[in-house]
Amino acid sequence: MDKHSGQKRAVQYLYPPIDPFDQRMLDVGDGHSIYVEQSGNPNGMPVVVLHGGPGGGCSPAMRRYFDPNIYRVILFDQRGCGRSRPHAEIAHNTTWHLVADIEHIRTSLGIDQWIVFGGSWGATLALIYAQTHPERPAALVLRGVFLMTQRELDWFYGGGAGQFWPETWARFADLIPENEQSDMIAAYHQRLFCGDRAVEVKYARSWAAWENALASVQSDGTSGSPPAEYARAFSRLENHYFRNAGFLDFDGQILAHMDRIAHIPAAIVQGRFDMICPPRSAFDLAARWPNAKLRMIQNAGHALSEPGISAELVRIMDQLAREG
Repeated sequence: MDKHSGQKRAVQYLYPPIDPFDQRMLDVGDGHSIYVEQSGNPNGMPVVVLHGGPGGGCSPAMRRYFDPNIYRVILFDQRGCGRSRPHAEIAHNTTWHLVADIEHIRTSLGIDQWIVFGGSWGATLALIYAQTHPERPAALVLRGVFLMTQRELDWFYGGGAGQFWPETWARFADLIPENEQSDMIAAYHQRLFCGDRAVEVKYARSWAAWENALASVQSDGTSGSPPAEYARAFSRLENHYFRNAGFLDFDGQILAHMDRIAHIPAAIVQGRFDMICPPRSAFDLAARWPNAKLRMIQNAGHALSEPGISAELVRIMDQLAREG
């Protein structure tokens, strides 16, 4: 099957676009207000969607994985990104603030348990949230697993992925003097937070372009230049989190705490050729999770929009709806 027919089938498989029935700004303290929306069935099975990045923001396309007659779909923009305010702000913005925000949303909406759906950094956050509040997820649905380990950061920002995409890596690395290239996260941090907006945007676009270029298995190694405001928020927030190792207590924390969520059913969807979050992390996670089922998708990369990944996620959500 050629890639175009595969994309057509995946689009047909997604649910039609739906509009929110509720949109609000939720004050979460520390000067932050986050954008929260609900769509689908107000009395349906609640599912909270955790976007990637950190810093990516939610989008209308994320509603299309859920039958709107069955699911009550909750999306929100994490601190500092999307429609949340203040924009691109890193103060009072850590993993633990986000975990508290998720609980604030749950209690504000009067939800006892919900399905937690997240990909990439959203999968990281879903796992940490579940390990912190193991009584709240009815199930986890994860895509493109990222465990927030040094090994994964070294792969993507230390030249591992660059071995497959040398020309794309060169564009990312060559903006940094050679004597600083041994720590690309620190080198970009210095420029993303230099106080000169033009410089910050220049390096933010480069940071975002490196990731975007590798998202799809069909990539040719190039990506368009993202809008300045989006790139600045995405890159500053992502760099802030990665420079602080996700604000976890120790490297490998998620796998070490898997006993806390062993009882929770889970589905893990992973692209076989994911260059951003290689399949090893998904494999290691599933090996420590007796109630998890891992589905490796052939001819797929990292992006949520990969046809095989989209189709599998919709299938999983439909199955959970039938099991009720």
